[in-house]
Amino acid sequence: MKPVRVGLLGLGTVGGGTVTVLSRNSEEIARRAGRRIMLSHVAARNLERADELNLTNVRLTEDAFAVTNDPEVDVVVELMGGYEPARTVILKAIENGKHVVTANKALIALHGNEVFAAAQGKGVMVAFEAAVAGGIPVIKAVREGLSGNRIEWVAGIINGTGNFILSEMREKRRGFADVLAEAQRLGYAEADPTFDVEGVDAAHKLTILAATAFGIPLQFERVYTEGISQIAEEDISHAEELGYRIKHLGIARRTADGVELRVHPALIPYRRLIANVDGVMNAVLIKGDAVGPTLYYGAGAGAEPTASAVVADLVDVVRTLTSDPENRVPHLAFQPDALTDLRVLPMEEVKTAYYLRLQAADRPGVLADVASILGDRGISIEAVVQKEPLPDVQFVPLILLTHRVSERQMNEAIARIEDLESITGSVKRIRVEHLNA
Repeated sequence: MKPVRVGLLGLGTVGGGTVTVLSRNSEEIARRAGRRIMLSHVAARNLERADELNLTNVRLTEDAFAVTNDPEVDVVVELMGGYEPARTVILKAIENGKHVVTANKALIALHGNEVFAAAQGKGVMVAFEAAVAGGIPVIKAVREGLSGNRIEWVAGIINGTGNFILSEMREKRRGFADVLAEAQRLGYAEADPTFDVEGVDAAHKLTILAATAFGIPLQFERVYTEGISQIAEEDISHAEELGYRIKHLGIARRTADGVELRVHPALIPYRRLIANVDGVMNAVLIKGDAVGPTLYYGAGAGAEPTASAVVADLVDVVRTLTSDPENRVPHLAFQPDALTDLRVLPMEEVKTAYYLRLQAADRPGVLADVASILGDRGISIEAVVQKEPLPDVQFVPLILLTHRVSERQMNEAIARIEDLESITGSVKRIRVEHLNA
């Protein structure tokens, strides 16, 4: 049978890994796909990389459109990253009737609705397993393995850089800036780490997970996003004392009032499996009504782990090349005409428990004043830790854990507490997620 000819766009970390995996495992891949998958075209800004990868019998170019417009190419694999020209290139490939595989989470999160509509119109596939959690096949799990379930919630550590930083801060009692500098030296963080440490990368991935879990349109702009740059060593220590660990989570939860879409640091009970995922590893916990909680763990980035997902998508595309487009697995798990635009809750309506750290004057009555403000807003206190004062120190840390309450109620309470003469500085607030099954 005629081999499937693949045009690869990008020879960076993931592109190089994809070349390696396709070459090393070519026989096994062909046995799984039913046809040989042949890398025939490559477009890259740095073609010297092609020599390093020993690419022979491959048509090389610096022009991505030369690949998407070539009638000999059956499938386009987009590994350039970024919004443009990736969006235009993918849409051109679709217009030309080519199937697409991409690892571009930013593109799918922001422009996926447009891309999938175009693909639907042309009867081609757009596969994007590698866009979420690297080598972990979590999109396939949600889209196919859990298709008999009503997904109730998804919670994931879906950015390895942020997880590495929090893990190092906890294990070695180091500050955020120090660990971030090390992450940059090791290549885990970019020179500009904003997307990783401020939660943008995780929000891209959560957007995609939520769409496939709940059958809603992709809506990145509605994800509440908060980073980890304000997490202090002392917060990590206090959390440990209380039986929790701090993780940077992406959470999508279906409620009676709508869907929660949020990325932020959270305290998790240390006995939860996901609380023990450290370093650059990723993990996604998914709760279905029939199956219960399921956990997916593995490498969330890297050349070959991500290439594993890219090649798996290629195999899926090849397997379905001759099938009726109407009978393929839908891009976002649900049939396109069955997506529902469920209301996304504003953060003020979301209910969670809270960890609060205050700098309180070391004198009687302060805790009572704080408890009164919380009580007036229906906020119950679960635990209190008051640190012993150091000599000649006027203010001491006061740590509170609360029961679940709306963000609006907590915002009002924090504003009142910060107005107290006995409290100095701002109140540090971190949400608490028990992730009960």
